[in-house]
Parts: sequence; structure tokens; C-alpha cells
Amino acid sequence: MQRASRLKRELSLLATEPPPGITCWQDTDQMGDLRAQIIGGANTPYEKGVFTLEVSIPERYPFEPPQIRFLTPIYHPNIDSAGRICLDILKLPPKGGRLRLPLLRVTKPPPLCAQGAWRPSLSIATVLASIQLLMAEPNPDDPLMADIVSVLVVVSPSPLWTPGPVSESSEFKYNKPVFLSNARQWTEQHARQKQGDEEVLGNPPAASDAGAHGTAQKRKAGPPGGPGKRFCNGV
Repeated sequence: MQRASRLKRELSLLATEPPPGITCWQDTDQMGDLRAQIIGGANTPYEKGVFTLEVSIPERYPFEPPQIRFLTPIYHPNIDSAGRICLDILKLPPKGGRLRLPLLRVTKPPPLCAQGAWRPSLSIATVLASIQLLMAEPNPDDPLMADIVSVLVVVSPSPLWTPGPVSESSEFKYNKPVFLSNARQWTEQHARQKQGDEEVLGNPPAASDAGAHGTAQKRKAGPPGGPGKRFCNGV
């Protein structure tokens, strides 16, 4: 009952006062099956792209976070080829309310997915806005897509000697033009709305078309060569 009343209120607010560049609607006759769309932000490699997401609301919502994944392929270090997202508010916090760490000097903040940060006071709109922000500001320190983040540089002074990797550079950090170029290409290929497309941000499909819409939105294969995946805890 709490999920139903909460969802009704949230979807009504999303319909009347959606966050900029975001829309969300019920996809089927099942209460917890939603779809969302996010427009790529200006001055990002996802600009003018329309990204569709699958949003599944669990029975215990809002005490459990929504399960969200991208259906539109996206080139991003924190989103894998299956559309799964590494974001702290998509996970429950550790039991006890906080992560217990050994008494060591902390030299840098914990990675984004080190622990969950979901709270019942958060909403679907808040989560979608956070995903939109993650698109604009990736976190290369906690990647799901290792090939997007890391490039191994191996130096071999002799063909008879096979060394280990001597340095690791982040594509996002140190080869950003390459990252931006790849991300723009993926956006152009997968997320740009073509003329005649029925699905446009702000105009979700009619309820009668919801089932067909969900079936049609199958996630395409990853890039040639299949970039490696590294999953953060709990994703």
C-alpha cells in the first residue's frame, strides 16, 4: 500500500514538474515497471542524445532503492555494457548504518560504490537527476568498464622479455580526447533521435503501446572487441 501511494504521488510530480531533461512514466500495467528518459547535458559527449532507462520499483519501496539500468547503449566508465550503473544511492547502506573501517590514515575519499547511500526520503526524480549528473561527471576511480578507464602501457626492450604493465593511464583522466570522441560516437550511433521516431522526450508512449515499447527497447551489443567489465560491490 505504501509503495502504491508513494509511486502515484511521485509519478504525478514527475509528470507536472519533471527535473530538466528528464521524464518518467509507467511502462506496463504492472505498477513497478517504469521507463525513463534522460537528455544528455550540454557541453558533454552525450549532448542531444536521448537515453532510455528501465526502472523497476521493488515491493518494499521506498525502503529499498529502485533498480535502474540503461537500455540505450552509452559509453561511460560507471555504466557497463548491460546498462548497470555504479551509483551509491542505488544501493542500500551497510547493516548498522555505516561502514566500519580499520584505523588507518585515509588518503583519498572512498570510491562511489564503496557503500550504499539509499534512504527512504530519496525519490525516483532524485535518483534520475543523480544519474544525469553522473553522466556529466564520471567517476574514473570506481569503474564498471575497465577498458574505458584504463589503458595499459607495456615497455619491452627485448622481444625475449615479457614484462608486466609498468604504468596504467586512465582514458578518462589522461586520454580525455579519446574518451570524448568514443562517447560522442556512441551517442550519435545509439542515442540520437532520428526523424520520424515516435519516442521523444516529454511525450512518453501511450499506455496501450507500453508493452510493445518495452519489447522493442533491447540493449544493443557493446563496442567491437568487447571491453572488459569490472563490477563494483553489489552491482
